[in-house]
Amino acid sequence: MSETLFKNCTAAVEAATIYAEAARTSLQQHLMTDGKLDRGLMEKHQYACHGFSWLSTYVEALRQTLNWAVALNEDGQFTPLEELIVRIGFGEYLSQMLGGISMSQGEIVRAQDMWLDDSHLKTLRTSEVTTLIEGGNSTENRKKLALLIEHSVDTGAFGNLGLDETYAMIRDQFRRFANEEVIPYAHEWHLKDDYIPMEIIDKMSEMGVFGLTIPEEYDGSGMGKTSMCIVSEELSRGYIGVGSLGTRSEIAAELIMGGGTEEQKKKWLPKIARGEILPTAVFTEPNVGSDLGSLKTRAVKDGDIYRITGNKTWITHAARADVMTLLTRTNPDKPGYKGLSMFLAEKQRGTEDNPFPTKGMTGGEIEVLGYRGMKEFELGFDDFEVKAENLLGGEEGNGFKQLMTTFESARIQTAARALGVAQCAMELGLRYATERVQFGKPIYEFPRVHGKIALAAVEIMMTRQLTYFAARRKDEDKRCDVEAGMAKLLGARVAWSTADNALQIHGGNGYALEYKISRVLCDARILNIFEGAAEIQADVIARRLLS
Repeated sequence: MSETLFKNCTAAVEAATIYAEAARTSLQQHLMTDGKLDRGLMEKHQYACHGFSWLSTYVEALRQTLNWAVALNEDGQFTPLEELIVRIGFGEYLSQMLGGISMSQGEIVRAQDMWLDDSHLKTLRTSEVTTLIEGGNSTENRKKLALLIEHSVDTGAFGNLGLDETYAMIRDQFRRFANEEVIPYAHEWHLKDDYIPMEIIDKMSEMGVFGLTIPEEYDGSGMGKTSMCIVSEELSRGYIGVGSLGTRSEIAAELIMGGGTEEQKKKWLPKIARGEILPTAVFTEPNVGSDLGSLKTRAVKDGDIYRITGNKTWITHAARADVMTLLTRTNPDKPGYKGLSMFLAEKQRGTEDNPFPTKGMTGGEIEVLGYRGMKEFELGFDDFEVKAENLLGGEEGNGFKQLMTTFESARIQTAARALGVAQCAMELGLRYATERVQFGKPIYEFPRVHGKIALAAVEIMMTRQLTYFAARRKDEDKRCDVEAGMAKLLGARVAWSTADNALQIHGGNGYALEYKISRVLCDARILNIFEGAAEIQADVIARRLLS
């Protein structure tokens, strides 16, 4: 059975790849002027461009799901559970390719949106694809999968992740930590809008979270992005705020490793790795979100210091941070990205009574629906002083280029956080569905209840394999901006749909603040916005693939 399944899936991936290539050719014919992509035409035809990104993401997700399944089969670990994941996943995504891919609620991209017609769709209407669709996301298969995962809440066994022994041990360690130290308290932190306790941060530091990918020569663990994914997912399964604490350290370390001087690396990386200092990323400004080339915050050199003036917003964990990776404009005469520079700006850690004690710096909290535990702030800088030696790399004008080097890792890590949130939502939905009795039986027995959980398990596994693939490419020092973007794009949608469906399973109780799923729904919503909104992410993927 597996041999026939793999043969059909291999043929389906080949057919989907040909179809995606036809879409790429079609878009190039409509969006290029004088042999170059026309940004104006791309903007005019956003639906086509972004739809192509989603199509390409689906193709890569199918490819990596197949690779995962084949590897398990070769190791004798491909069980009926994994087989059902493959069948349902391939059947659903291939069906959407033919009928319409859901980019978001109410936004379905179809062949005609990319100037394709029935002659192109015939590429997908092969006997293998038809077999996979007809035997894929069926009521019967969803029920079979639902029965296999019915008792998986406590074990986390929703399918073999395909990890080696070392990665499996890391996952088990952080799963236990999340279960014991985070999950019992996370909802209370959220409801009270409290900070994550420093004791938790200290324990994370002892476990090496903040130095996970920092080289050993700078007191880090020297592990790769795959480890980061596993750790981030399990911590985010406990609480997205806990999973996101490592993001700021990851971004700061990436900036310093990629663009810092050797003196800066020796000074800052060990402190970050040991958790002695907490960084925060200070990029966004009021009225400037993704358009970083329009930043206005100024840095003016004055002897051996720079004086910073301007405003920043949506700064996470700003009060508690000890150092800011601060993006400013050092040359107002250079337009766009060219005049930007990055600083390692030191500040005093704030207290509850005085959150921003550093001279020249003020801040106000932004109250948010979810993603709590670190708090969000607007910051004001008025003659704020930064040592000239803390100009990243020691040379002005490289700020945006330095920031670009962090995008791949940040998006891979965000995809992993999305997986954790989705996994949490699925587990909450499953537990509630098996315990809630209506009409004389657990509601999990109803097809539209267990079907939601089954499809969530499938999409989470597919997204996980796509995310691991991006992480492996990064570990191999290969360009992976497209793969990282795809993982983030799909992961954010899966997190939201899983949380939304899990809340639906809870019914009216899901809308009550006392139920954890109400928090998880709010946490899931941000994933489609930060680290590149879904629309920006799709645009970036399209530009790379079309050019």
